[in-house]
Amino acid sequence: MADHLRLDGRIVVVSGAGGGGIGTTVTRLAAEAGATVIAVSRSRANLDTHVAPLADSGLPVIPVTADAATDEGIATVLEAARSADGSLYGLVNIAGGAAPETWMPATRVTRSDWRDLFTANLETMFFMSQAVAAEIRAAGGPGSIVSVSSISGMNSAPFHIAYGTAKAAVVAATRTLGVELAPYGIRVNAVAPGVTETAASATYVEEDPERDRAAIAMGRRGTPLEQAGAIMFLLSDLAGYVTGQTLLVDGGLNLRWTHLGADNTSLFLKDDNFRSAIRRI
Repeated sequence: MADHLRLDGRIVVVSGAGGGGIGTTVTRLAAEAGATVIAVSRSRANLDTHVAPLADSGLPVIPVTADAATDEGIATVLEAARSADGSLYGLVNIAGGAAPETWMPATRVTRSDWRDLFTANLETMFFMSQAVAAEIRAAGGPGSIVSVSSISGMNSAPFHIAYGTAKAAVVAATRTLGVELAPYGIRVNAVAPGVTETAASATYVEEDPERDRAAIAMGRRGTPLEQAGAIMFLLSDLAGYVTGQTLLVDGGLNLRWTHLGADNTSLFLKDDNFRSAIRRI
């Protein structure tokens, strides 16, 4: 089974590699699996802080400063991939996200807010996927593309409608790309993370273990490594018959109905004896 997780001789592009969270972790895992990783970020400072140490440790990681939201940035990424050792095989689209100030009622969202979030979260994913898929197809494949959606794109996203809608569009694009690219041996999938402990989420999610236990079936937030593990599965040959799918990686957050208490039993159950009986193992 371990051989099916190996990426030896393959080039993998990680778009959004420099944040120190999921993208940086995927970069490390893919390189440890034998891939040459083109680690892409708009921020040279982020690459120097989080990605350069991976390359300095001897891992086959090539930091590339480029903006995935522009044609020029995508061209820079492809040129780096063409110059690297191996055959282009994989793309992981992590670039995106949303700053705290983008949370607001739907009635306050401006056209500029909407366009900015769609550019950051949908256009980066689609046009990078388009370019990498064309390159893989021209070389005869195979290939695997994995994008990051969000639990906000799988459900309602109150007070974050533009971000949620953009991430829902990532799911739709994944399904359609999966169909169109399947004849060329290119698989296209996505993960939809729940609340994950990253530097980005720390800007608006404070530490509150009691809230986590009440809101998430597994009782805690996820880690970048757990998200990266799901991405690596979809990227690898272990998922060789999987395409067009979005995998929720949320610790069961989506399973918790609003009327469930911290013990996962209905708040409408006032008989403690009955509650105890149904929880008995």
